[in-house]
Amino acid sequence: MTEDRDAIDTVGIIGLGYVGLPLAVAFAEAGLLVIGYDVADEKIDRLRDGVSYIEDVPSAQLAPLVSSGHIVPTNDPARLAECGAQLICVPTPLGEYREPDLSYVLAATETAIANLGSSTLVVLESTTWPGTTRDVLAPMLASAGRTVGEDVFLAFSPERVDPGNTRWGIRETPKVVGGLTPACLRRAEALYASICDTVHPVSTPESAEMSKIIENTYRAVNIALVNELAMLADRMGIDIWEAIEAAATKPFGFKPFWPGPGLGGHCIPIDPFYLAWRARAFDMDNEFVELAGRVNVNMPYYAASRIARSLNGRGKASLGARVLLLGMAYKADVGDLRESPSLKLLELLRAAGAEVTYHDPHVPTLPAEGLSSMELTEERLRDADCVVIATAHEAIDLAFVIEHADLVVDLRNAVRHRLGGGSSGEIPVNVDVL
Repeated sequence: MTEDRDAIDTVGIIGLGYVGLPLAVAFAEAGLLVIGYDVADEKIDRLRDGVSYIEDVPSAQLAPLVSSGHIVPTNDPARLAECGAQLICVPTPLGEYREPDLSYVLAATETAIANLGSSTLVVLESTTWPGTTRDVLAPMLASAGRTVGEDVFLAFSPERVDPGNTRWGIRETPKVVGGLTPACLRRAEALYASICDTVHPVSTPESAEMSKIIENTYRAVNIALVNELAMLADRMGIDIWEAIEAAATKPFGFKPFWPGPGLGGHCIPIDPFYLAWRARAFDMDNEFVELAGRVNVNMPYYAASRIARSLNGRGKASLGARVLLLGMAYKADVGDLRESPSLKLLELLRAAGAEVTYHDPHVPTLPAEGLSSMELTEERLRDADCVVIATAHEAIDLAFVIEHADLVVDLRNAVRHRLGGGSSGEIPVNVDVL
């Protein structure tokens, strides 16, 4: 620690995944010493060798920071005691019945408490329900004999990582921060100002927690709307993609969202359920939000039915059909499988009796499914009864796919966007669009 009470020169990152590892790199490049802690030994081993497992963090960027000692990967939690700040960047999944699962946050907080230095700043970055920082973390610190705002400082600052986004990185994306006390807020602001051009303080951790839930619920609700409209337009014989593109010509009052086979990623499919769960503690049912969640959860089922219908139109059934999925990641040009609708689609197609293979340049293997990415060849395309564009990776040559495949089901309207004409462009005769 430096002489300035608010200054921090050593940062501990608890959880080195899609959020934690990019943060570690950002702080190290800003000149701070980073102690990166994770319970996964295989991650630590790779990081010690300077090898990244996150696409947004190239190994060429990571390796010099590790070899110079600016990032110290470790599975020894005692090293966290050296840090003036500890940032908790662990998953917050849903339980079996879509209730919040804070087990990772609780374990990480216990680790932080067991290895607190003097006047340490603890920041929760994991998305959670409003009230978690005050009602869960603060009592844990108090039980350990610490007084928030005096000998320990507590804040919430929601992660805003968008995997694969080269325009809006950590520095360019404004950082929302809410502290439990003014002193907590001041220290958190000072820390994040070293890696973010804009730090946006709010009055309470609850406001910061709510802001992240609002961001992702906004997207989830609007995507659910267009997904439901897509199903209606299908019954009405209307091209939903053309209709949305036409609506988007209005220069005010409308922002286009696009349908697809379902929602993926760690945030958007999950966060609205956190909000709906928390609302029940205040005698309120967020029916609108829960309905949006149900619509989006249903989309892989709808996509599977559209694939079956396309096969039927060629005189084939799902049972015994050879289906080649293009793209298993939840979004284009990344290898992130978290909550990917392609995984659910794979499960549904297999349950219907289809023989499913896949090609994804960003996902070489699916160990749990016993599958590896297949090379995209003329023979494999011709051999498939149906080729499904589930994720529109730029690296996939769609012109090559259309040339050699008998039937293509495009769940992303990628063919028209990629090969010209936009959403209202002409559709090749062997392509069915969601």
